[in-house]
Amino acid sequence: MIELKTPFKEEDIKNLKAGDIVKISGTIYTARDAAHKRMCKSIEEGKKLKFNPKGQGIYYVGPSPAKPGEVIGSAGPTTSYRMDDLTLPLLEKGLKVMIGKGKRADKVIEGMKKYNAVYLLAIGGAGAYISDCVKECEIIDYEDLGAEALRKLRVEDMVLTVGIDSNGNNLYEQTK
Repeated sequence: MIELKTPFKEEDIKNLKAGDIVKISGTIYTARDAAHKRMCKSIEEGKKLKFNPKGQGIYYVGPSPAKPGEVIGSAGPTTSYRMDDLTLPLLEKGLKVMIGKGKRADKVIEGMKKYNAVYLLAIGGAGAYISDCVKECEIIDYEDLGAEALRKLRVEDMVLTVGIDSNGNNLYEQTK
């Protein structure tokens, strides 16, 4: 198992291979479709985002509300292809890690190769398990989007699988 700390370093990303198991600790961000649309619009308009994507990771999740005494509710991954048309501007800004489930479009894979990024797979249906890794959760933008708001999470020992590495090696294609 490969342990990674955030922010992600270029050499750490380059060394990951499709199929590797990683354990992430540090700060990651959450965003789904609606937040991605707003971030891309901000980038297009030359506005500053509420976080700097350089060296960071985004988890495609819309967590359920936290129960009393908990940091976050169930936090299972959403289907990643919904962000495919909204990914390249963030990769261009230095985003290094995307976390979700399901296949990615060829243009996203090409962008990952060009900008040295990886796509990590979280286990669908394991939202309660994943939420145990979240130690802090703060909405940093788009609060009106509810579950889809942009959040800053502090995670410890979040276990994921490299689905697509920065060379374009694709676990989905290798296991056909």
